[in-house]
Amino acid sequence: MLVSASALDLGYRGQALLNDIAFGLGSGDVLAVVGHNGSGKSTFVKTLLGVLPPVAGRLDWPAGRPETIAYLGQLTEFDRKFPICVRDLATMGAWQGLGFLGSIDSDRRTKVDAALERCGITDIARMPLHELSSGQLQRALFARTIVQDASLILLDEPFTAVDQTTEAQLLTLIDDWSGEDRAVILVVHDLSAVLRHCNKALLLGAGRATFGSPKRVLTPTNLVEQGYMSPGQSAWIGDMFGGDKAESPVPAPKLREAGRV
Repeated sequence: MLVSASALDLGYRGQALLNDIAFGLGSGDVLAVVGHNGSGKSTFVKTLLGVLPPVAGRLDWPAGRPETIAYLGQLTEFDRKFPICVRDLATMGAWQGLGFLGSIDSDRRTKVDAALERCGITDIARMPLHELSSGQLQRALFARTIVQDASLILLDEPFTAVDQTTEAQLLTLIDDWSGEDRAVILVVHDLSAVLRHCNKALLLGAGRATFGSPKRVLTPTNLVEQGYMSPGQSAWIGDMFGGDKAESPVPAPKLREAGRV
């Protein structure tokens, strides 16, 4: 197990907004974090990154907290006016441990070249960031993530501003990371992608947190009761399960209503 928690309370300034969260993540797992706006996804992400301390309980890292957690934030958080090119952005992933006066050696340059090729952006390596489309910028950020070579990767809504072709290609990279025994935490809205590419899910919302396999967690009942969609919107979920009834959901710890967090 890479990281786990039980009876974990999360929030701000000592006030719990999410209570009794339980989950576990091991090498090769892809955990989808799903929830409506205000369900607590941002609080969960910030706690994993160490930006926010838990209000109660703790995150358990059996082998020790990884030295590097590769974090890819939402595109809306990124300043496209930063005066660098695609290759420079990818190279930023190689600076870990170099120190203030460190330089990029040939091995690291080779890793950057391989990451650019893997993300299909070698031909735009010298293009400045302000000229990129959303899909091109997201590919460049994925290239930086590859160069970081981390055992734990946290992706916060990485498909919000990209087209379906780019999303499919980036999901392939996530599958590859899982095959390399890296753990991935994916904050995502596309439930079909969750069912195809994630083996664990954490659904937040409406005073509940449910953890388990996607088919146990993302049932029409849970999605409606936890405020993710309306009863009418949930009708198509049954088709995604092949017309069969989903397994009974994992009992969910009770949470306070969090508001927009």
